[in-house]
Amino acid sequence: MEYDGTRYHGSQLQSDAPTIQGETESALHKLTGERIRVSMASRTDAGVHAKGQVVGFKAKASFPPKTWVEAMNHYLPKDISVREAYEVEDPFDVRRRASSREYRYHILNRHTPSPLWRHFSESVPQPLDVEAMNTACAVLVGERDFAPFAPATYTRSTRRRLLRAEVNRRRDLVLFDMEATSFLPHQVRNTVGELVKVGLHKMSIESFQEKAGSGKAGTMGPTAPARGLCLMNINYPDFPPSEEIL
Repeated sequence: MEYDGTRYHGSQLQSDAPTIQGETESALHKLTGERIRVSMASRTDAGVHAKGQVVGFKAKASFPPKTWVEAMNHYLPKDISVREAYEVEDPFDVRRRASSREYRYHILNRHTPSPLWRHFSESVPQPLDVEAMNTACAVLVGERDFAPFAPATYTRSTRRRLLRAEVNRRRDLVLFDMEATSFLPHQVRNTVGELVKVGLHKMSIESFQEKAGSGKAGTMGPTAPARGLCLMNINYPDFPPSEEIL
């Protein structure tokens, strides 16, 4: 699924606010007449977008994958879309079966704002040193304690395995990509907040790397705004079967 998260209070169901899960389950009910609970491969916060979210559910109704796509898009609001659908063997847990998640943070790096990118990027008008940012975040790759990038109140294990962290420039956009087996709450946005300091030469590469390895919870930030973050892809070791792509 793909969605513009601007007007939603995150992906997970809430009783008193619009969410991606809520809209998806509502559309399924209109299509099938069933009350179906969906599961999502990765949780996204309020205001965060997705290009490659994966949603799983079980239904009594039986349609070809193409019909699921077309019918769901008929009932979903225009800022949420089903891109592809597959029939899978039961059980298939979209969250536990995933081998990694990919997120991208978009920074508009120019001295004027963009009406077209205002809901999908954070604006930094001063020039960013992308090479320094790239060097700094390279130290994060591998399995380690990411406590400094987690909220100070987080009480679960903060060890994660980061597969990729890199910064690239595409004209006025500076793109920060992270891929991991799983993420801590706000991990990507806290990383971006600290990397921007490096890119503006307000923090040295050495200081960034020292703080990243300190083990002190909640020390990295500030948390970058949600609007710049997008869930790009969920990876699976044996899925989807390429011959079934619509």
